[in-house]
Amino acid sequence: MQYLKNYFHLWTRQLAHIYHYYIHGPKGNETNAVTKDVSPFNNIDIEISMFEKGKVPKIVNLREIKDDMQTLYINTAADSFEFKAHVEGEGIVEGIIRYHPFLYDKETYPDDPCFPSKLNDDDDDDCFIVEKGARGKRPIFECFWNGRLIPYTTVEDFDWCAPPKKRGLAPIECYNRISGALFTNDKFQVSTNKLTFMDLELKLKDKNTLFTRIFNGQEQRMKIDREFALWLKDCHEKYDKQIKFTVFKGITTRTDLPSKRMQSPWAMYAAIEWDGKTYKTGQLVKTVKTLPIFYGSIEKFFLYGDHDGDIFSTGGEVQIALEPQALYGEMKVIPISKLDRTVSEKAVKKYIEDEMARLPDKLSVTWPEGDELLPNETRFAGTPIGALRIEILNKKGEAMQKLPGTSHGGSKKLLVELKVILHSPTGNKEIISHISQHGGKWPYWFKKMENLQKLGNYTLKLQVVLNESNADTYAGRPLPSKIFKFTIIEGKPEKFSVGLLDLPFRIGVPFNIPLELQDEFGHATQLTAGIKPILEASGLTLQYGEVTTGTKCIIKGVTAKGSINSCQGKNFNMKVTLPGLKEDTQIFKIRLQPGPPHQLKVKPDSEVLRIENGTAFPFQVEVLDESGNITAQPKLVVHCKFLGASNLPVYSVDCSNAGTNILTGPVIHVQNIKKDQMLKARIEILSCKDVPPVEKIIKLLPSSHVARLQILSMDGQKAIQIKHQDEINWLAGDVMHNLIFQMYDEGEREIHITPALAEKIKVNWTPKINKEHLIQGLLPDVKVPTSVKDVRYCLITYLDDHVSLESAFTVRPRPDEPKHIKCKLKGPNTLQIGEELQGEIDVVITDQYGNQIQTVTSACVNSLGISGPGLDKSNLKITWQESTLTMRVKGIRFKPCLLGSKELCFAWREFSDFLRINLTAGSPAKLQFVDWPELEKPVAVINGKELQKPLIVQLCDQWGNPSPEPNVKISLTKSINLKIVPSNQQHKTDDNGRANLGVISIHAPRGEHTLQLKASYNKTTLDCPIITFNVLPDPEKPVRLNVKYDKNPSFPAGGTFTDFMVSVLSEDDNVIKNINPARISMKMWEGQSSGTGIPVDVTTFSCSKVKDDKEDGFFYFRDKVVPERVGTYSIQFTFAMDKTNMLNSDQIIVEVVPNDPVRLLPDPLPATPAVSNVRTLTSRTLVKDLYLHVMDEYNNHTGIDLVGRIIAKIKSPNEDEDIEIPQFEGKVSTIEFPFSKGSSEINLVLAENSPGRDSTEYILVFEPDLPALKKPLEPYRLSFMFYNDFKKQQQMATLTKERDQLSQSIGVYRNWFDTTNQLVNEMKCQVKEAETRESHMKNELKKHQIEIPQTNKLQYVDSLIKQKKLDQERVMKQPRRTCTLPNYPKGNQDILGKIAHLAQIEDNEAAKVISWHLASDMDCVVTLTTEAARSIFDETQGRQQVLPLDSIYKKTLPDWNRPLPHLRNGKICFRPIGNPVFARDLLTFPDNVEHCQTVFGMLLGDTIIIDNLDAANHYRKEVVKITHCPTLLTREGDRIRSNGKFGGLQNKAPPMDKLRGMVFGAPMPKLYSTFSGQIELLQQYRTAVVKLDNVNKDLDLQLQSLNTPEMQKKKQELAEQEKSLMLIEQKLGMTPSDKVMESLLQPMVLDMSDTPIPPKRMRRETVKKLYSSEEWISCPSKKQQQQQQQQLLQITPSELNGPPRKRKA
Repeated sequence: MQYLKNYFHLWTRQLAHIYHYYIHGPKGNETNAVTKDVSPFNNIDIEISMFEKGKVPKIVNLREIKDDMQTLYINTAADSFEFKAHVEGEGIVEGIIRYHPFLYDKETYPDDPCFPSKLNDDDDDDCFIVEKGARGKRPIFECFWNGRLIPYTTVEDFDWCAPPKKRGLAPIECYNRISGALFTNDKFQVSTNKLTFMDLELKLKDKNTLFTRIFNGQEQRMKIDREFALWLKDCHEKYDKQIKFTVFKGITTRTDLPSKRMQSPWAMYAAIEWDGKTYKTGQLVKTVKTLPIFYGSIEKFFLYGDHDGDIFSTGGEVQIALEPQALYGEMKVIPISKLDRTVSEKAVKKYIEDEMARLPDKLSVTWPEGDELLPNETRFAGTPIGALRIEILNKKGEAMQKLPGTSHGGSKKLLVELKVILHSPTGNKEIISHISQHGGKWPYWFKKMENLQKLGNYTLKLQVVLNESNADTYAGRPLPSKIFKFTIIEGKPEKFSVGLLDLPFRIGVPFNIPLELQDEFGHATQLTAGIKPILEASGLTLQYGEVTTGTKCIIKGVTAKGSINSCQGKNFNMKVTLPGLKEDTQIFKIRLQPGPPHQLKVKPDSEVLRIENGTAFPFQVEVLDESGNITAQPKLVVHCKFLGASNLPVYSVDCSNAGTNILTGPVIHVQNIKKDQMLKARIEILSCKDVPPVEKIIKLLPSSHVARLQILSMDGQKAIQIKHQDEINWLAGDVMHNLIFQMYDEGEREIHITPALAEKIKVNWTPKINKEHLIQGLLPDVKVPTSVKDVRYCLITYLDDHVSLESAFTVRPRPDEPKHIKCKLKGPNTLQIGEELQGEIDVVITDQYGNQIQTVTSACVNSLGISGPGLDKSNLKITWQESTLTMRVKGIRFKPCLLGSKELCFAWREFSDFLRINLTAGSPAKLQFVDWPELEKPVAVINGKELQKPLIVQLCDQWGNPSPEPNVKISLTKSINLKIVPSNQQHKTDDNGRANLGVISIHAPRGEHTLQLKASYNKTTLDCPIITFNVLPDPEKPVRLNVKYDKNPSFPAGGTFTDFMVSVLSEDDNVIKNINPARISMKMWEGQSSGTGIPVDVTTFSCSKVKDDKEDGFFYFRDKVVPERVGTYSIQFTFAMDKTNMLNSDQIIVEVVPNDPVRLLPDPLPATPAVSNVRTLTSRTLVKDLYLHVMDEYNNHTGIDLVGRIIAKIKSPNEDEDIEIPQFEGKVSTIEFPFSKGSSEINLVLAENSPGRDSTEYILVFEPDLPALKKPLEPYRLSFMFYNDFKKQQQMATLTKERDQLSQSIGVYRNWFDTTNQLVNEMKCQVKEAETRESHMKNELKKHQIEIPQTNKLQYVDSLIKQKKLDQERVMKQPRRTCTLPNYPKGNQDILGKIAHLAQIEDNEAAKVISWHLASDMDCVVTLTTEAARSIFDETQGRQQVLPLDSIYKKTLPDWNRPLPHLRNGKICFRPIGNPVFARDLLTFPDNVEHCQTVFGMLLGDTIIIDNLDAANHYRKEVVKITHCPTLLTREGDRIRSNGKFGGLQNKAPPMDKLRGMVFGAPMPKLYSTFSGQIELLQQYRTAVVKLDNVNKDLDLQLQSLNTPEMQKKKQELAEQEKSLMLIEQKLGMTPSDKVMESLLQPMVLDMSDTPIPPKRMRRETVKKLYSSEEWISCPSKKQQQQQQQQLLQITPSELNGPPRKRKA
């Protein structure tokens, strides 16, 4: 009973085995069957129930047991062999044999607890038991009698299925992978307890028993043993996965196979795992059952089929390279099964080394005849090299002539090849090449070599080669060789030649002669000491200095002297002799030219030369060298300088070409020479200081040519000489007569005037000269100028070949009698009214030509009179100016009169003259505003708004005339609390006396403020006006943000904030409405910033959607997620007033507290421990100083107030597996650690000699026991590796550390690649959205008849927008009707404005009549509330009429959709004329349509507009027949009141200009709105095109970055790291776990949130609560996202193990 209780599951499992076929039918329990037929035996149910007192009964249905042995046998079998046995009599036994294949690394034969196939671990190590493989000691067949197991009867095997004694078709281990069952009929006897058969095995093994095979349900008679063997072989090949092929190398085609069908595909592998051993490329192996036996190294493995990666198989082939390769050099392919698995690698290496010792190893070289060549020897050209005797030796030192014989073929003869190689700069050249063979009786021999003459570095190489192929390698191994390196240099000099000479050769100039010496082979060599060169040349004297020896021989300083007839030079033969050489003489030709200048030769030879003054003298000059030859050279210029007088010329001539020339130049002329004069001529070459100068004496004689002119004037019989440059006074306008002249030479001799001389005389006052008068000595008459200022200059000149003479005088005119007066004003002709003329007026008396009369006196002042319109003569003064002989007038001024041009008349005797004066305004006295008529009233203006028009001031004089005084400074004086913009308070007047202060905006508190202008002119303060402003608060200017929220709740991490309600307040403390919610945002950042600045790294939220339209002006921020990291955060709300200015609220400081505890985590994250159970404490330490913290779901430390304990225990990864569990120090299974203040310190050490399975992975479990928590926390699990061996533990600890680092690095890479792919997908979505937007906008433009070309879209759209804007501006600038009535400032939101500005009317006539009809109301200000109306009333002291809308009774207002009176119930009562229409239907309202309809509905009612008065009367007459008729207005300006009254001035509209601007304006033309719509569409389309272009470029750049070498390198690094991780985990025996990778990646996900704002999809993965896309205002750019990716790749493993960084919301 105790067994039944305790082992209920075991004996019920055995029962399910016994009655297996009762329960499941003949086929058994096929759990793996794809389609399971419904068995008729399923109605047999066997149920076992066990009842225990006080316990729930245990009930088991045997059909539900899935692990009985028959179920395991059936479902692990890959194939089956069915047979039938016929026993004597009627006994029939049906049998089945099942095959359980070897898969991968283990047998699949099921294990039976009753017959364990493996030895127990505690067996004696010395006891050696031969296992029978998979089946072990169990028999093959179990026996069933009528479907029921007979448990105690089994059949071991039959002869035909027992393992063969010799190797059969299948390996011997396949016989241990079969199981079987025998099913008998009732012809066989069993014991009464049905536990055993009586005689079953004897009958079956009887020789008369007939076995047949059952195939597809048919019984077939055949040889059962052969059929079974073939079936077993087929199962082995088809199902066994015995050999593991690893390190896949690719697919290949094997052309060595005869069958083309089998040539491909073959998979290549570098290693296999077989029978517990690993065979890989390069490993030495030996074969079995091959002829002959091969020794070799593995090249590769072949497996037939198209495989990829590691795979298991039963067979395959291996390619080996026969060893030693130096002997064989061939490949063999054999089946893998023919590898000898018993041979050791040491034995294979020993065989190879023995074979290698027979190969040739080195050469032995001797020199029997002398002339030995030593290594690196230097030799003279032509030195012979002696004969060589050579022997080939192997490693044993034995001489050999052929390769050792092998079992694969005959031996090969060996030859010795000799090569001599010259190493030249152009490459290596083979000079000598011979091959010697062994003669049997004589050795290898090479003759003496005597033909080595070329200079350079040589190599003599002796190389062993094969007889047939001349190959110097055998089977990839080089044959022996020997190398001698030597150098050949030049010999002694035997001959020479003359090198290139430097031209030219000149007399007396040293030159060099280079000599090139050669040895007997023509090699350049050096001159030996003691040889002196001998130089000879006919007609020349030769000398030389020194001779240089060395590689270049030069005879230096050779000089030649001799006579040369031509300056072009002469040829000479020069002979050079070097005594002692075989060829000692060389003759060469040179051309010798004259030497440098040495002396100067001048002709004529006489020392004194005579010449006449004014002539030139020629010299013949020659330049000679030191030998007297005429010589020439560049820049050879001869100069002649004359001494003895001033201004003498200098002669120069160029002798560079011929060395001789004529030296001459200008004439020699000395002034005022009266007698002979001696001069000296110095002739020299300035460029040649060594050449001495030559001096000559010149005797100069006076000239006989004309030298002087003399002019005379005849006054009667008296002649007066006129000297050169004399001045003559003569009456203006008169003529000078009787002028004569005379000529003299240098000796003062008078010269008779001849016609030839007369031709050379010229005068400058007349072009025509009488030649006869000139011959007589008479000059032409001179006409005197009419003006005394015009002086006549008279010049007489004489010009011939020798001299140029002139004589001149000046004629000055004198005035005639008085004929006129002239007035001249000194100074400006402009005069300010009330001022005296600053300038002076001079009155001059002149003659008939306008020349001032010099003879008048001061008495003429009394005869001068002055008159003019408006002239004030009270201060008039006339004075005489003696210095200028003029009358001066002062004191001109005018009485107040019209400004402009004034004419003054001056009279003296009978003569008169007129002067024009420009009369202007007086000096500035005051300032006046232009176009500001009502400045006595305060000007209403809204704070911060601009005035309606600019402030322009004008300077005026005291009489009010505009004064055009420029640059008068005007300053503004204002109240302290008044601020004006622009703030420039200094202005200057322009040229018209005006100053434009501009359109200023006023900033001041509410109330009246004054602005006064100040100006001064000439230190006099001007009278300046004062303007008063009534400043009203701006209802539309935001000044502060009002934030309301619940300040009491706490904010746990990851939760939601309380609702924030934000409103924008204006200057009047009212809430501003109609604000775009997108302009208000909420900013949050970590920390508390000092000052008002906002950090750069902030998170921005947009406001939530408004739930109720009534809450206009209030903006809500609901359900905003609290940051996931604990800390202090700042919240600030901002309102974007424009693109640059932001209005910020006060900063709200919130404290984010931890959330509820959810997990237990260590800090820092520990590496995977690897420990052993040795004595060393560090090797047994699991964790040291490990701190476990309670975290919330966002990894914040929490649970500070929790108190409890942490229980540590060790578990197996597979809880079902029963293995030993290691124990902690003290041989305990659990250890408790105290937990307080949110953490616990852990130190764990394994017990010495602790139990545990070697190389096994265990899990260290830390279970928190915290009673205060309602929901228990998940335990923290840490895997570790356990080893029994200390050395192995150290190795595995290193591997474990590498595994952790690789896992972390792979996590970083994968996360980075995921982010990159996610970014590309988002970019593609953006491209698609941009394309859709661009296509939509293009279709919208087509609706407006705008076609966009396919190319140059942006240029076309930009030009089109520009054109449309120009058209729109042109339409806007067209003149149209405007209301000039000033509008009331909207200082409050409740102010709508004046009625004249609320509506617009397109038709001019209708606008005139309606404006006149509402004339009394046009100036009325409409407000929404009575309070606003009352405020205006108070501000204007009751002068402004107001209309509050909240005081209108709206039920009596007309219905705007009501039809005209002549339409009743949809029928026309009569046919009207004159186009009647309601006046209200002609109004258009730019703003506040609903309020304006209320206003004009009350003012106009049902007033009707009609064409003319006749049509109006007709219409009224017909309407009153059916209903009341409203007021009628005609387009011609007439009015018929609702009571029928018309006519009179009060019912007739005046012309438009009489309305004084109080008229409704005209709306913008419809074309303007059309252009506006088109411009907006074009701008939207342009934005779409630019965005499409940008996103396409971004996508292209991103896609290009994916294919960059850096990206490919990262992918390759990831693949290599994953491969390394897999190999390390295989070495560790660990299975890669997805959970491990997730835990490694989890810190990275948290770190990603350190970026300003994560991308959308990443947020979906990492943030618990999502924000909608419109809530995110600030989004990272593409560049920021790429920077995030780069940051990911830069994270080191140490950072991954470090503390998690803070994460922003």
